[in-house]
Amino acid sequence: MILGYSRVYPADAVERALPDANAARALFQGSRIDILEFVDRRRQRLLAHFGPDSATELDRAADAFVLGTARLGMRHGSFGHDFHAYHNEAHVMELAQRRLNAYESRLGLAAMPLEDWLALALFAACHDLRQREPQDAPGPVGGNEAASIAETLRILDACGYDRTRDRQQYVAIEMAIAGSSFGLFARPLENSAEAALGGGALARHLPGFLDQVVPNWRGDATIERALIVARIAADLDTANAGESFAELADSAVRLCREREMREGRDLDAAASALPCLGFLSTGQERFFFELHHFCSREGERVFGAGKAANAPRVRAVSAALRARFAQQPPASGAAVIAVYEQLAAG
Repeated sequence: MILGYSRVYPADAVERALPDANAARALFQGSRIDILEFVDRRRQRLLAHFGPDSATELDRAADAFVLGTARLGMRHGSFGHDFHAYHNEAHVMELAQRRLNAYESRLGLAAMPLEDWLALALFAACHDLRQREPQDAPGPVGGNEAASIAETLRILDACGYDRTRDRQQYVAIEMAIAGSSFGLFARPLENSAEAALGGGALARHLPGFLDQVVPNWRGDATIERALIVARIAADLDTANAGESFAELADSAVRLCREREMREGRDLDAAASALPCLGFLSTGQERFFFELHHFCSREGERVFGAGKAANAPRVRAVSAALRARFAQQPPASGAAVIAVYEQLAAG
């Protein structure tokens, strides 16, 4: 579509193994029937609000959600051989079930058109599809995000969407996943005043990026609407900052475990001790106070009070964790995680 990543990131073995929604539903039958039940309940809720004319659109979106979730589950989750402690099908469900429901409960379904609610659900299912891409995309969009965009557009194709008729959804999901790139952007966005603000989610800086790669985008109502969806999606992805402290701490531990796995360090070995200590103390403070910013009014309205309530606990737990190991360094990453979980629970 707009950014052209489909030409760079082709289909892989997981896409070929799960080519359509029927194959995805078959994967979930039995062990994760709860995912299919959730999709059906959500479809009924949206159908009741938006009316019977929305049925076809809801069916296509349900197929795409199930297919995206299944592919992530096979690639990096419970159904494959490369398990990631954070980026798996459970992460899809915490966004689509817990956080998206928080949006719906606080804002009301009338706050956005149906296609935006569906785009956010598709974002939940598909934004982390790829986690081991060796090839970076040009510009600030991460390679994993670019590859996930390419696959998601193919998922929409496979589930009955049309790139001309449904351009709004294609562009919305493309911008949302691109905007979920998170960190300090090593490749600056020229001519973007917002870029000087530092890191966080790319969603806040997408207009400056588009100025460079799609100079005539302004005035395109489809792209302008997609950028709004991208900001809301970015807050959906990083809403752990404003959820309960228990949920914030749980996400930190899962990310820590995944990070050590990706670095090839055994959590029971000494080599993982200091990296885990840094990640769960200073690293959490940096994420929470320096990198995380709300990108949308909607996200701040739903999760802003929770973030404010979490702030003193992030500082206190980080300080206590450093103090616990100030005199005697930890023996392993597992030891650090155990103490962090104890402090977070207290």
